[in-house]
Amino acid sequence: MIEYLVEVFYVVTLAALAAYALHALVLMVLYLRHRHDEPTPPPDLVDDRLPSVTVQVPLRNERYVAAQMLQAVGALDWPWDRLQIQVLDDSDDETTAIVIAEAACLQERGCNVEVLHRDGPAGYKAGALAEATARASGEFIAIFDADFCPAPDFLRRTVPYLVADSALGMVQARWTHLNAAESWLTRVQALALDAHFSVDHIARAGAGLLSNFNGAAGVWRKQAIVESGGWQCDTLTEDLDLSYRAQLVGWRLCFLPNVTAPAQLPSLLAAFKAQQVRWTKGSSQCLRKLIGPILRSRRLNFAQKVMAVLHLSGYANQPFILLMILLTTPMVLTNPVFADFTLWLGALSVVPPLLFVLGQAHFYRDWPRRVLVYPMLMLLWVGLAYSITLAFFEGLLVWGGSFVRTPKFRTGSGGAVARRDGYHPPLSATWIGELALWLYVCVAIGLAFRLEHQHLLPLVIVYALGELLVLATTMVQELAARRTAQKADDRSMRDRSRHPARGVLSQGGNDGDVT
Repeated sequence: MIEYLVEVFYVVTLAALAAYALHALVLMVLYLRHRHDEPTPPPDLVDDRLPSVTVQVPLRNERYVAAQMLQAVGALDWPWDRLQIQVLDDSDDETTAIVIAEAACLQERGCNVEVLHRDGPAGYKAGALAEATARASGEFIAIFDADFCPAPDFLRRTVPYLVADSALGMVQARWTHLNAAESWLTRVQALALDAHFSVDHIARAGAGLLSNFNGAAGVWRKQAIVESGGWQCDTLTEDLDLSYRAQLVGWRLCFLPNVTAPAQLPSLLAAFKAQQVRWTKGSSQCLRKLIGPILRSRRLNFAQKVMAVLHLSGYANQPFILLMILLTTPMVLTNPVFADFTLWLGALSVVPPLLFVLGQAHFYRDWPRRVLVYPMLMLLWVGLAYSITLAFFEGLLVWGGSFVRTPKFRTGSGGAVARRDGYHPPLSATWIGELALWLYVCVAIGLAFRLEHQHLLPLVIVYALGELLVLATTMVQELAARRTAQKADDRSMRDRSRHPARGVLSQGGNDGDVT
């Protein structure tokens, strides 16, 4: 009986993973068909006919990159009498002072800069965008996160598409990476994002499938935002939510692969994990919120509806990966024999690596070298299966939630910032579940040797390595952050002992007694 149940669960899990592999395969076929398609270039706009544009920069506690971002936005090539810059500052640290100082410099040069500082982060990024959009004077709204560095010609290369096509609601530029070579973690993130910004976006755009705004480096028509219901706070992926609502009411989105905006990748595994948890939870919330309108829509055909549901439920493969991990010990104990068709289901596991190969080959001549990091990406997804699974089901059950920001540092710093400054993410309690999974899989490895079921070892060892990679990297970075914090505290204590008067003045200043 147990052997039969193991077989059933394994086949169901394998079939579910195969369905998402087929989804990736369809995208690759569509990509190959449309990879040379490019949006028709619109006519150039003469300066005296340029529309008004608002640039929004939502940020919270970004003291390491805020000044750089505002300097880049201030350098945009657009008439300043038709350019409004809104800094959506929800910070509660010295970022606010940095933003105000940089805004003052731009204002002295004649730029229209408005710093919108809220008392609390109500609604998080979506709430800030909703309040700012109501005050935006521009016909079009460009949005950048704090770690982006758009080129001066960004608006010149994007806004004309919206001017030329009144049915176009948003244009999305491609993200590039300022720190991709920093570590194995940033390399695997670049690998994944490049596939998204090549295969995924190009396939969806070429085939007329629903696509998404990526939250930054895009320009919206303000009318499209308003008519789609505006920014809403009931999901943690407000960008995905608005994208789908806009397309459901008839607006089109456009991807511009040749327009790029460089940005930073999270350099800390804890930050990357928090980002993936937020994206997972938000995506499943969007699935819960929008699946009804998608299926009922008369604007969409059957293929568009199926691909939209698979898109919104993309993180659903992680619970099945977790189930595969949990099946290791029962499989080793029972050594089940599977039907031949399971070999065909398993063969579809070769599809995802091809997705990333195509993504690298589209942009880089040295793509064979770049794809060598794929095994690390595979192990990383295995190691994150536990935390992402929790986030996926939480999103199906709970609306909204805390928006855990992804800290960004100066390029090249590697996130080497003291833990006490609040920028190093706290250690997530999910490490306990990851440790338990690693020990569980280690037991399966031991049983496989003892019962001489060595044919199961390759799969089980992959699971063990994935859990170990996430655990070890998390703990190493956590210990390094604590050592850095301890050294900073020791230096501070030594300085106070050598200069006690300075310490008194400093404390008085913090209390407001010394100005």
